[in-house]
Amino acid sequence: MKIMLNGVPVLVDADQDDVTVDVLRERLGLTGAKAACRTGVCGACTVMVDGTPQAGCLLPAVAVEGREVTTAEGLDHPVQRAFAVHDGLQCGYCTPGFVVEAAAFVDRWRAEHGDTTPPRERIAAAMAGHLCRCGAYEGIHAAIAAACRGEHDAATGTPARVEAMDKITGRARYTTDIRLDGQLEGVIIRSTEAHARVTGVEVDGPHTVDLLPPDRIVRYVGQPVAAVAAPTLRQALAIAEGARVAYDPVPAALDDAPDAPPVYDERSRKHAPSSSEGLNLPGGWNGNVKGPFAMAGRRSRTALNRIEAARRRADPRLVTGTFTTAVQVHTPLEPHACVARWDGPGELHLHLSTQTVGLAAEQVARRWGLAVDRVHIVADHVGGGFGAKTGVTAETVAAVELARVCGAPVRVVLSRAEELTDAGNRPGTRTRLALLTDDKGDLAALAMDVRGRGGVAVGSAVAVLARLMYGTAPRMLRDSDVVTNEPPGTPFRGPGAAPMLWALEQAVDEAAHRLDEDPIALRRRWDGNRKRHALYDWAAGLPVWLDRPPTGSQTGRFRRGVGVAAANWAYMLDPATEVELEVQGDVVVARTTVQDIGTGTRTVIAGVLGEELGLPPGRIRVEIGRTGAVHGPPSIGSRATASVAPAARDAARRLRAQGLADGRRVVGRRRGDRRGYLTPVAVAGMALGRGFSGSVHVTEVEVDTRLGVIRPLRVWAGIAVGRVYAERLARSQCEGGVVQGIGYALHEERHVDPVTGAVLTANLEDYRIPGIGDTPEITVHFHQDGWDHVNGGGVGVGEISTIGVAASVGNAVHSATGWRPRDLPVRPDRLLEGIRR
Repeated sequence: MKIMLNGVPVLVDADQDDVTVDVLRERLGLTGAKAACRTGVCGACTVMVDGTPQAGCLLPAVAVEGREVTTAEGLDHPVQRAFAVHDGLQCGYCTPGFVVEAAAFVDRWRAEHGDTTPPRERIAAAMAGHLCRCGAYEGIHAAIAAACRGEHDAATGTPARVEAMDKITGRARYTTDIRLDGQLEGVIIRSTEAHARVTGVEVDGPHTVDLLPPDRIVRYVGQPVAAVAAPTLRQALAIAEGARVAYDPVPAALDDAPDAPPVYDERSRKHAPSSSEGLNLPGGWNGNVKGPFAMAGRRSRTALNRIEAARRRADPRLVTGTFTTAVQVHTPLEPHACVARWDGPGELHLHLSTQTVGLAAEQVARRWGLAVDRVHIVADHVGGGFGAKTGVTAETVAAVELARVCGAPVRVVLSRAEELTDAGNRPGTRTRLALLTDDKGDLAALAMDVRGRGGVAVGSAVAVLARLMYGTAPRMLRDSDVVTNEPPGTPFRGPGAAPMLWALEQAVDEAAHRLDEDPIALRRRWDGNRKRHALYDWAAGLPVWLDRPPTGSQTGRFRRGVGVAAANWAYMLDPATEVELEVQGDVVVARTTVQDIGTGTRTVIAGVLGEELGLPPGRIRVEIGRTGAVHGPPSIGSRATASVAPAARDAARRLRAQGLADGRRVVGRRRGDRRGYLTPVAVAGMALGRGFSGSVHVTEVEVDTRLGVIRPLRVWAGIAVGRVYAERLARSQCEGGVVQGIGYALHEERHVDPVTGAVLTANLEDYRIPGIGDTPEITVHFHQDGWDHVNGGGVGVGEISTIGVAASVGNAVHSATGWRPRDLPVRPDRLLEGIRR
């Protein structure tokens, strides 16, 4: 068929069953439009057909015959420049779809209203069919508004990110975009049983590999069984769907009942996957319960004794309650993906969507018995991760094994259903809490007993984090895992901290109300973190806080509430980080084995080099996301910027001292902090530095007491992380953290069939992540003092910006209604039931 593609007539073959996005990507080589959800929900596949935006994943290819199709690659529109300048993006995977839709909206708006600013709700309505998991909505709002005012008709303004233009034009290549000569498509066959021994697998195809564990037992619906490959994805899917897997069923544990069937026996327990970002806490097993782990001692017994005595005398200063959180799924817009190619038996090339290029290379080398320098990984652009894309995961194993048996490159890309089932989730929790204050209004005792529910994974470390907040009052903190036949949990942006703060910060708020004390003032009095004191002072002076209505005082359908929550997060770094600089003519090239998952690592390195060397952006090139360079940190635990920026500065100073002669090479290192680190040696590339980052979130909500809808209006985020290397990018990351925290508070909840164990929320209609219309106005305030002992003066913002948000929403709901939510998400049915009791 013939189409007019980006102004050029094109002839292309298309089958009746083809959709437009696949023809554009697989037959015409245009990768700006992304097939991220295939249900028309996320908007990443948006293209313009005869000037009207359309979802390319739902539009039959035959429907565009003879019509004009425009993709992000073919746009030359002011809104693209606006997105670059106002940083309306992070990882960039959703960005081409956004800019196509935004271009159409801007043209309509200006034709009807001239160069004026649209109301915020009009922009949100226009972009309602698009999702950004990074949460870059504030930048998107600003970019579209500026384009509507005509501010970017000329090529004015500097892009906030060095790679911004590649992302907004669709030129940026992600792993899902890679197509090598002779490449085959791989598909994973997954278990349909929650618990069974696999006794046989029959596949009608020439290329199959086994993915079962040595005991041949599957322990959740969706667990990989085998993988197949074929020339096209449609053929591979047909082979996978026709596979015949024979099961010998075993009773499954799909709840946390004490008499639930065992998930593991004594031998297999040691192979349970981990949902922890660090080392798993020790603890014995009792059936399906691992733990509890508790750092018990004399002060722990004191805490329990004080709490029990207060309970006996019905002391009103004792705050108790049970708080729960649902499973939250990572679901980055770019799904897990790997393209594998063997170059002989001893050399392996991988394109990989990963947060850990260097770590993944080491794990691949160990697994397949290769020298680490014979493993070549490329991750030029990564479409989000949030903790789910670390090390070697199922798609990598499948692609590597299939490439070996096929003798050809193989690409494995998870579907959205697979991504929402078996690619990572924040475990659910149930927390029993007791908090006691004394006659002076000080914290006298705290007890938290947390049961994490991470499916077949263990590693819950929630209660233990409460040891790091609010002084040294006696406390008993216990963590347990309840193992079930459900998909495994994995670390998710501040693992353990978000559910801990959901319980603790609401209890602290309740204590303040019972003491008739300002909740911010109480926190400031209890909190010994001086950096957070500055945030409390800032928050206490906000007009929204000073003018808030008394808790529970309002009547009528719509009620406004304001809540606050504090948080801290450990300062982590990779002390072995290096950056190499090479002078090539008049350009300085920086290399290190780090990756950019949307947090702006390229821009941070370029900014440090520009500052130290006095060079303009055009004379600096940053090459990251590849093995073969010097050691770089993983993008986990908020450690990348704190590790790589000081190393880049050291490299720049070495180069400046030696002179910028053509061909000159230097290597800079991440020098130590004053007073050293808390950990004497790095473990798995991570050291704990001295000090905690801090945050204070103030959230204003409107509660509809008739429909049960909670609408966040505004959020003020106070962040204490020291030096901010790239302020607009850091601000965007904090705004995205707020958006994900709101999703955790109000929307996100994985559901599993209680009979079969199948994940029911396996698409982006049933599993709801926040859209642009769910996003409140967000103000970010950085406090940059207090980190003079740190090399570079600053630490990461990824975790601290999100972990306290849900608790601030819960406290705002209580402020509006007088009812305290205990269960996440705070759904309409829960709110209505609560306020009517």
